[in-house]
Amino acid sequence: MIVVPGGFGDADSYESLFKNNAQRVKQFIANGGRYLGICMGAYWAGQHYLNILDSVDAVQYIRRPGTDTCRPHAKAVDVTWLGKSDQMFFYDGCALVGNATKFETVATYANGDAMAIIQNKIGLIGCHPEADKFWYDNYSWMRRHWSGVHHHKLLEFAVRLMQS
Repeated sequence: MIVVPGGFGDADSYESLFKNNAQRVKQFIANGGRYLGICMGAYWAGQHYLNILDSVDAVQYIRRPGTDTCRPHAKAVDVTWLGKSDQMFFYDGCALVGNATKFETVATYANGDAMAIIQNKIGLIGCHPEADKFWYDNYSWMRRHWSGVHHHKLLEFAVRLMQS
């Protein structure tokens, strides 16, 4: 499994990490490998980067109709994960939009856009279930949202992806 987590950095990192390796990533997936992209890693699966998705793209959630946030800053956004309401660490994450019959929706944002999906051997998550406590501690308004339970959701997601 190739795992591209979110975190610190910017889209320019794609040039050094994947621009010259995009074909290898595609071949790895074609040979049965899995790709797990979180936030930036989800964006990189989209049409402007690796272009490994079928009839779906990763777009900025803050620009989507009905979004509950218009600013990219760190916050806990409302999501529904496998039918249960939750709040998850968000920092300019993507929505996964397109033909919903072509992927399994695992989680949605408050406006109904897909936040976490599995499409064949590709799993994408727009928020940050991998966020450690120090991510929350860096922002005074986020400290009360730390629970640690999202790591379990990420593990379950990865297992589900491996079984797809």
